[in-house]
Amino acid sequence: MENSNINSFFNIDKPLLEKDALILEKCRKRFSEIDDITEYCQLKVLSAFIKNGVSEAAMAGSTGYGYDDRGREILERVMAQAMGAEDALMRHNFVSGTHTLTVALFGILRPGDKILSLTGRPYDTIIGVFGIDGKSDGSLADFGVEYRQAELLPDGTPDIARIKEMLKADKYKMAYIQRSRGYSTRPSLTVDDIEKLCRAVREVSPDSIIMVDNCYGEFTEKKEPCEVGADIVAGSLIKNPGGGIAPTGGYIAGRHDLVEKCAARLTCPGVGREVGATLGHSRELYMGLFAAPHVVGEAMKTAVYAAALFENLGFEVSPKSDEKRGDIIQCVTLGTKEGLVAFCQGMQSGAPVDSFVVPEPWDMPGYDDPVIMAAGAFTLGASIELSADGPLREPFAAWMQGGLNFHSARAGVLLAAQKMLEKGEILL
Repeated sequence: MENSNINSFFNIDKPLLEKDALILEKCRKRFSEIDDITEYCQLKVLSAFIKNGVSEAAMAGSTGYGYDDRGREILERVMAQAMGAEDALMRHNFVSGTHTLTVALFGILRPGDKILSLTGRPYDTIIGVFGIDGKSDGSLADFGVEYRQAELLPDGTPDIARIKEMLKADKYKMAYIQRSRGYSTRPSLTVDDIEKLCRAVREVSPDSIIMVDNCYGEFTEKKEPCEVGADIVAGSLIKNPGGGIAPTGGYIAGRHDLVEKCAARLTCPGVGREVGATLGHSRELYMGLFAAPHVVGEAMKTAVYAAALFENLGFEVSPKSDEKRGDIIQCVTLGTKEGLVAFCQGMQSGAPVDSFVVPEPWDMPGYDDPVIMAAGAFTLGASIELSADGPLREPFAAWMQGGLNFHSARAGVLLAAQKMLEKGEILL
């Protein structure tokens, strides 16, 4: 790969361009490995479309109650097969990933139940759902569901020995796994990691329901959590499985009986999944799911490239450029408030939408600290599109994700580095 095309359109300092050429060469092997995963997942999704007989008629919209929406039913069968699950809900009615997770949690858990987080403290927006902060009206805690967590080991990985002790000592209705890191520097979980956790739970507490927050992880590996022991997974359609096309929505997939419980929570008991007008969104959801494996592959390449570039520039990154990945998120520890702000402002300048906007930190709902975000996306908040954000707190890390195609996303990463160079946060 050459960087002469970058020179034609963007003002990148020559020393940075020289590093770019070295990084592209370094990433060739990892890109080839990603292409293999992408091909497998793309064929898996194609097979699901074919086996379930997707047709033009399936993409027609419904209104009102949405009874007998055949296209909605087929879409959910396709999603279940893609996730290696018995059943699935896939609806535009889910307003966010957190909402989707909340529907699953409230659908399955009952007053008096206990839930154990196997991956330590969850990320900011789900804290209020569990009621950990004691501030959220209508939380699971308000309904008598008790939350506990197994702290992570010093290296940020799950403490399986401690998890087993806690599961033996008490009865937990649910064992909860957060696949991605959220605003932490702990490593994200691979499917192999999730399989080990599932085995540990089954060994000492076989009746516990294993739920995985699968956000950012779909199609990053050949297997999904339901294929290695998880009972239920959930995620957002403006992340991986929407392929940058779905304008909103979420999905829940897993055991049929659990999906039915979630459906009763999404609508109401006695009606469940039989209602829910699609309002013409089915085509976008079908197209997004079909495009998702390829788009996720592009986002993975972007993350690997960013890791390699900022490693070379002397910054701490997680995961490393040559590490196995369980999601599309790349954490870059920038060390200073000024570095974090410059990184996000530079990335915003390379966005296809709102490139002229200069991001500033703000008090974002659901977060304890001011957050700065670079998010010049076609779909508001879509983190399968190139974006970066981070709270203004130590260690001043940026969590970068997405990239609908590697060519434009690479330019965004270079512009983030260029802005830091201009602000004196990088020395070459």
